[in-house]
Amino acid sequence: MKQDWTEFLINNGAEFEDCVLQHFGNPVRELRLASNGDILTDLSHTGLIAIRGDDAEAFLQGQFTNDIRKVDNEHAQISGYCSPKGRLLSNFLIFKRHDSYFLRLSKPLIDSTIKRLKMFVLMSKVIMEDASEGQIHIGYSGPNTEKELANIFTKVPQQDFDTLQHGEITIIRLPGINPRFEILGPLDDIKKLWTTLNVRGAPVGSEVWAWLTIQNGLPLITEQTVDAFVPQMVNMHVINGISFKKGCYTGQEIVARMQYLGKLKRRMYLANIQIEDRPADGDTLFAAASKSGQGAGRIVNVSAAPEGGFDVLAVIEIKSVNAGSMHLGDVNGPELKIKELPYVVDEGGNET
Repeated sequence: MKQDWTEFLINNGAEFEDCVLQHFGNPVRELRLASNGDILTDLSHTGLIAIRGDDAEAFLQGQFTNDIRKVDNEHAQISGYCSPKGRLLSNFLIFKRHDSYFLRLSKPLIDSTIKRLKMFVLMSKVIMEDASEGQIHIGYSGPNTEKELANIFTKVPQQDFDTLQHGEITIIRLPGINPRFEILGPLDDIKKLWTTLNVRGAPVGSEVWAWLTIQNGLPLITEQTVDAFVPQMVNMHVINGISFKKGCYTGQEIVARMQYLGKLKRRMYLANIQIEDRPADGDTLFAAASKSGQGAGRIVNVSAAPEGGFDVLAVIEIKSVNAGSMHLGDVNGPELKIKELPYVVDEGGNET
């Protein structure tokens, strides 16, 4: 099915590299549209795990950082999967369709996430599988997108992480200055929807969606950052990705201790780096003020920036940011310019 979808996009001007949508002919213009234009993109490069069974809810409740009982056909959430040491092995958007839960996560982490979850299924009635090929997945963002979707579906999700089912199509609203939606469904339905939305919206490459996600301060754990961060370091407690009332899950004691007894020494910032060569997830940062053997910080996610260079989400020592300059790699590397996130982070470690 994905091959048919790829051919459909190519016939509409898409250019791919390594199975990832790069652009529709003008990547610079597409990035400039990101802030206030209506844009439409393919999200097939993201992964999807389906989990179902009589014991699915109870099983997932004992594995993930958030309260899975609050996920239903009308409400999605951000959640995470930790090691026993409380460090994120993956994080994801989790939503429900009928009797199945779906995790939208970094595609390369699908196999390792499924493999580890299966270790704890034991006698539980739970089935999980890679569902990436079963749904066509697109993103739609911009000031007029809510109105355009309402013209098609009559009803549109109103609040962040609200979810609506229209026939075989699932629509999830995401945080954003402008309305932002992830939409999943069967090939023919999404082809028809794309053709309709394409009349007023501009098709863009996946880099534009990555930039919007970074601007909204929403981290994605990738292969390069597995087991690197306690959830609070990537601001999961601020974006409602952790429940501190749900009870036990893998790594819960470490996460709770950080929240109630510790002081957050590192947290995630938004920054711009004026550099020609693209930095990578997991790249290290340098600060003269840092005395830590772990270094001053690490990049979480990267996207090209409309104003040039690259915007990044990065976990950095708070004291190093307060002390002054921060560089990529070493003291001779390009300097990071810290930007404002769309939310306030409580650096005391308590719930905000």
